[in-house]
Formats: sequence, structure tokens, C-alpha cells
Amino acid sequence: MEPLIILIVVFIMTLVSAKIIRKAWLYSFAGCVAMSVMLIFTGISHFLFPEGMALMLPGFIPFKKEVIYLTGVIEIAAAAGLLIPRFREMTAWLLIIFFIAILPANIHAAIHHVNIRTASFDGSGLNYLWFRVPLQILFIAWVYFFGIKKDKHSVPS
Repeated sequence: MEPLIILIVVFIMTLVSAKIIRKAWLYSFAGCVAMSVMLIFTGISHFLFPEGMALMLPGFIPFKKEVIYLTGVIEIAAAAGLLIPRFREMTAWLLIIFFIAILPANIHAAIHHVNIRTASFDGSGLNYLWFRVPLQILFIAWVYFFGIKKDKHSVPS
């Protein structure tokens, strides 16, 4: 839930700030900034809760903690890439692939009731998927709309 709140709050704050400072509604800019802040937040959580996140991965995946650290680095790098005009579109496409690739880990975590913060199996379980799957779809649509689709309110270069 925290990533969604961060995404929406930062989007609104950036959008309003851009309107005040630039005298324009810079939707794509606000969308990229919001996703970047959210990705930094979630990327850092990979380093704060590596044991819990490692439980999200199926048993056949080796080097679980290293995979968690790597995905944290990927999220932070993607946050930077979305803010660099030259790399924005490529980063957005790769981020969409990334969001699709990590969905099975979220499903696995829900099935096994993983609690990331406590590194235990007392999480909310399958009910979590009713929120997580639509959220993942929102993230994909968000990145496509604000990072790839060009509009008249694009990100300042």
C-alpha cells in the first residue's frame, strides 16, 4: 500500500509544483518523478528487508539474497533512467518487462503468506493478490503512459 500512496502523493505534489513554477500541467514529468520516487522507496526496501524479500522467491531460484539486492539496484537505476530524457523510453520499456517478471514472485509470496518486514510466513496471503495484481497492472500502465506515450505535456528535456 505504501508504494501506491507514495506514487499518488508525489505525482500530485510534482504536478502542482510544475504548474506553479512552469505555468503548465506537466503530466508526464510528474508521472516519471512519482514513479522514480516510488522505485527508490521500493529499491531501498530490498536492502532493508532482504530476508523477507528472499522468501518471495520460489525454491528453485539460487542466490536469493543476491537476486534481491540486484533487483533493488535495478529499481534504483530505473528511477534514475526515467528522469534522464535520453534514457526515459528505453528505461520505461525495460521497467514494464521487469514489472511483468516480478509478478510471479508476488504471487508466490501471497500463496505462502510471506511477510516481508518480519521475514516470516504470517502475511495476508491470497487476499493480498486482490490488491497486488491490479497494482502491478497500474504500475505497467503508469510507466507506459508517462514514460513511453508522448503527449503535449511531455517531460521537460
